[in-house]
Amino acid sequence: MRRRAILEGLLDLEIDVDLGPLVGWQGALLHTNLFQIHGAGLSRGTLDNIITVSGIEALPSSRVYELSFEQKLFDDRFSLRFGQLAADTEFAVTQTGTVFVNSTFGWPNNMAVVIPSGGPIYPLAVPGVRAKVVPNANFSLQVGVFDGDPAGPARSGAGPDPQRRNRTGTNFRTNDPALVIAEAAYAYNIEPGSTGEAGTVTLGGWHHFGRFDSLRFDGNRVPLASPDSTGIARRFRGDSGLYGIIDQTIYREPDDPNDGASVFVRVAGGPSDRNLIDLYVDAGIAYKGLVPGRSDDTVGIAFALSRVSRTARAFDTDTILATGAPGPRRSSEAVLEATYQAVLGPGVTVQPDVQYIFRPSGGIANPRDPDAGRIRNAAVFGLRTTIRY
Repeated sequence: MRRRAILEGLLDLEIDVDLGPLVGWQGALLHTNLFQIHGAGLSRGTLDNIITVSGIEALPSSRVYELSFEQKLFDDRFSLRFGQLAADTEFAVTQTGTVFVNSTFGWPNNMAVVIPSGGPIYPLAVPGVRAKVVPNANFSLQVGVFDGDPAGPARSGAGPDPQRRNRTGTNFRTNDPALVIAEAAYAYNIEPGSTGEAGTVTLGGWHHFGRFDSLRFDGNRVPLASPDSTGIARRFRGDSGLYGIIDQTIYREPDDPNDGASVFVRVAGGPSDRNLIDLYVDAGIAYKGLVPGRSDDTVGIAFALSRVSRTARAFDTDTILATGAPGPRRSSEAVLEATYQAVLGPGVTVQPDVQYIFRPSGGIANPRDPDAGRIRNAAVFGLRTTIRY
């Protein structure tokens, strides 16, 4: 919508306590994150896109993130964790994708769009419980139950933005319909002497027990865009989705097995009738140690696509027919990212990053200048510096 330069930052204070050596409680762990978020982001108010450019973009605030207790049993083959939890730290994660700056390569964009308030992801965690079973080095199974809305429904005076409705991360909501996520992962070729390259296959799914609005029809199955509609969307019971991930090493440097290339592919989807995004796909490659003499540096390129659901596209068509005025039909939003993470010293990285956003918000009209047509594609040039102590 406009050209802009911004500076954004995140101070992340993490505290982990192992109660074994401290008080003799074996397998017991305490964890908390405290955030101080400052600066401005690009997606909000500049690009108006749905695939957030940066994984640390959020409204300026000081807030509690995770605050949890974990108990491990049976030689760490079983663990139970509860408290204030975030789902994006443990579920739907691709290890190869963690090097990228765009938020979608952390938590899949379709889930961030369709789950109320974005779900239990940065910067909003929720009360929940997670159980994990690791019977052997190859297989793991985990299930999480979370409060289904970290900010609660938008009410008069609260505003539509979930980060404003939960300004400090201390709402601790427990009365919303639950969100359940289950995930199974299988790692192969990880044993010493394996002839193939290592990889991991992950399959997961989620279900939200709340109610969701139809994107096209009212309760009488009349198109919402029609003058005869009540304007009150049809309500559905619950929402669900599935996802699958492949993380695969494709090459290892002969002189250093820790260096080499890996790829990832991730696919996620859900019902079209109640979700703005019904299909999400991303893929990428990262190479650690590509540049001679820089074995700790990582270069990567990745692509992600969020498809606007068939029902949402039909609503656009209904609106054009009902009003007689020309307007855009949404289709999909996509992002291409290229990045280079340079390690300057222990805990210090500098990361030039380039992104190109195709069809922001699926190709909607520019709200700052509707007569100008769709929001234009956007090129983003950035530099991220990270210091870890």
